[in-house]
Amino acid sequence: MHLLLEYSLADDYLERRAALREDHLALARAAHERGELLLAGALPDPHDRALLVWTAEREVVERFAEQDPYVVHGLVTAWTIRPWNVVVG
Repeated sequence: MHLLLEYSLADDYLERRAALREDHLALARAAHERGELLLAGALPDPHDRALLVWTAEREVVERFAEQDPYVVHGLVTAWTIRPWNVVVG
């Protein structure tokens, strides 16, 4: 089973992310190395959302979001976790 973590991004996300980017990426890379996080990235034009695809339990994804510097410092204004029923791939 896969889970999608969807972030809603603040209007000034691009301007504010530089100061937090390395800590955010370190957290994401660690989850990827553990095999929990498959893919992650922001959607451009407009930069208003980001998607992270997981193969971990919901609690792991929740813990990631709660610790993510982008969430903690308000670059993410809301987040949701939804199951994704993959049928191809």
